[in-house]
Amino acid sequence: MNLQLHVLIDTRTISIGDLPREIEGMAQGGASVIQLRGKLATTKQLLIYGRVVRELCSQNHLTFIVNDRLDVALALEADGVHVGQEDMPVKVVRKLAPSLVVGLSAGSLTEIEDSAQCPPDYFGVGPVFATLSKGDAGSPLGIEATADLVKKASAMAPVVAIGGINSKNAGRVWKTRIQGIAVISAVMNVPDKKEACRQLLNARDCNSN
Repeated sequence: MNLQLHVLIDTRTISIGDLPREIEGMAQGGASVIQLRGKLATTKQLLIYGRVVRELCSQNHLTFIVNDRLDVALALEADGVHVGQEDMPVKVVRKLAPSLVVGLSAGSLTEIEDSAQCPPDYFGVGPVFATLSKGDAGSPLGIEATADLVKKASAMAPVVAIGGINSKNAGRVWKTRIQGIAVISAVMNVPDKKEACRQLLNARDCNSN
């Protein structure tokens, strides 16, 4: 599974009519995963919107993950589900849906260590920086603390960093040896989503030289 660039979308951030153009642009820019969030959406709204996202992900060779909602992920035949510390435990998700990729949010060493008995397929570590896109994200870790957590978590599963990452600071985040980054506003708030994705990945390539 290619974890390099997760773009989190919401039923409110892209209209259903704009999804074909925007998701194609993200794919061309290097996005590898589309994660559907819908904190304020009804289940019916998520299903209607998600069916379109699922088809577009298939057409553009993107992995489709649903945030929090295992029921929606199963109904949409998604590739995976991403859960937080207060959501359904990874162990239970695996029992109910053994074929799904399971991501787990972690923001501390304790949360990483607690998952050792049943680790996820990947960790979402953060928030690296302060973010306004996710109200319950918690205090920012900063680069040094993120690097420490990445080192610990990577022994169990690949790590994707999230939280306040943009084209200007992405290079510093890539240096922590993560396998990918996840963003919301860095792509959603930019008209040219293809170019926004390219810039985020260019920051990694510049740091590999």
